[in-house]
Amino acid sequence: MRKGYPKDHLADGTPQSYFIKIVSDEHGLAMVHGEYESMKSIYSVLPDFAPRPITYGTYQETADTHFFLCEYKELDTTKMPEPEEFGARLAELHKLSTSPNGKFGFHIPTYSGNLPQANDWQDTWEAFFTRNMRRALDCEIEAKGPDPEIEVLIPALFEKVIPRLLRPLESEGRWVKPSLVHGDLWYANSGVDAKSNGSLIFDACSFYAHNEYEFGQWMPTCNKFGPEYRAAYHAHNEVSEPKEDYDGRLDLYKMRFNTHVSALFRDDFSYRKQMLGDMRDLVKRYG
Repeated sequence: MRKGYPKDHLADGTPQSYFIKIVSDEHGLAMVHGEYESMKSIYSVLPDFAPRPITYGTYQETADTHFFLCEYKELDTTKMPEPEEFGARLAELHKLSTSPNGKFGFHIPTYSGNLPQANDWQDTWEAFFTRNMRRALDCEIEAKGPDPEIEVLIPALFEKVIPRLLRPLESEGRWVKPSLVHGDLWYANSGVDAKSNGSLIFDACSFYAHNEYEFGQWMPTCNKFGPEYRAAYHAHNEVSEPKEDYDGRLDLYKMRFNTHVSALFRDDFSYRKQMLGDMRDLVKRYG
């Protein structure tokens, strides 16, 4: 994967810069297509929160090389997004976005790294997350091989933990709004616009989800989106009921991200250790 900043000129001769991502991979075209559709969806809801996506495609003379093109935004690399402003914008994205069919999912697969996510439309959040989680685990086991402890923990995860934490969201008259999520919103996929000083997000792998799913990527200790960012967000979008399950839900969503990361980094078994720690903890508490 390569990234660049080509320049062109407008009709009046003004220089115009663009951002291009180039991918040479067997799944490359699907990857850039997923990013384009993700960023287009975010931009259509909040155009000041993301660079404008322009197109995607394949090089005419290099059939195995694909690209994603968007407008170039100069970033202030000395800053993190300001929590209050960032939280307000993210809450607005989640609240204003609308699933085209009222379901959870996305109209095409989107890729986190070079691995596809299971985005098939589902009527309930529990059903969607279960399918998405199984895909992540399948990718992880394919990457690192079977493990006897994982085989023991998996039934408890799917039969006990996920229903215990997600089913109450959609029981006793409660419901979950399918919100457009970035899908991989760690701090390196955000920035501060050097001109406007406003926050930006990019490099998305979106789908329509429970809005709190976004915070699973914020829970690992290596992340720089600390609790002040969640507090700022929840000033605009309240914690889902039942609130007493909030911490457990975020730990479940964190495990989903850690599983996918372990699948991406095939040779680093520290990520499997991290994922197994998440699974043990959740099964002990809820399984």
